[in-house]
Amino acid sequence: MSVHKLEFPDRQDGIEKAEPLGFRPLYRQVKAIFVRRLVDGVWAPGEGLPSESQLAAEIGVSQGTVRKALDELAAENLVVRRQGRGTFVAEHDERRILFQFFKLVPDHGERRFPDSAVLSIATGTADAAERAALDLDEAASVIRIRRLRSLDSTPLIVETLSLPQQLFPGLETGPIPNNLYSLFAGRYGVTIAHARERLKAVALNPGDARALGVAAGLPALQVDRVALALDGMPVERRLSICLTEEAHYLSDLR
Repeated sequence: MSVHKLEFPDRQDGIEKAEPLGFRPLYRQVKAIFVRRLVDGVWAPGEGLPSESQLAAEIGVSQGTVRKALDELAAENLVVRRQGRGTFVAEHDERRILFQFFKLVPDHGERRFPDSAVLSIATGTADAAERAALDLDEAASVIRIRRLRSLDSTPLIVETLSLPQQLFPGLETGPIPNNLYSLFAGRYGVTIAHARERLKAVALNPGDARALGVAAGLPALQVDRVALALDGMPVERRLSICLTEEAHYLSDLR
């Protein structure tokens, strides 16, 4: 395990560069060390972290500073606090994805994880939109996964995922699980930390309408999402076309 000591305020061993507008608080520097360990796989999904006192002694800061850094990671769903057991690296289980990343909720019923059916898998050179979203060069290849997502056997979403082929080699040849983010973390060491979404009202094109089993031209919600890894690198573009006649997009603002 890598060891960092913060013996002096101006020391930057193992810490990201200071933010432009002044020196970061000490707990933010400690948080950066912890995030780097997550990125490097020093702490794996589901693994228990050392105690706060152990981390404080190792890094050379107070236990309160460590606690504040871990509190921020918990607020960002990167670690999980379990009373009486300690702090654990968060896993991309269905419950976490459901509340952090899946926002379509039935108008009448509880929020739940959708079923998925893969419609096609292909590889090819990234187009302009994919290059812009994933920060790829013109020669980069992507894996495109098109799938149908349903709630209570009713198709509600048709989506196309674009993934850098270099980052996920071989993904196109194997079975595609419903929970892709767990696969990313377990097989490729890529943990999705957060995502950016753009929402837009659209009319269903004929291809999407056929996949959803409805008429072309019906109104739908388009969600254009870019998922980012722990280090801020864009790793997935997901374009989702959602039917909202019996469902709605729910976002908790805090």
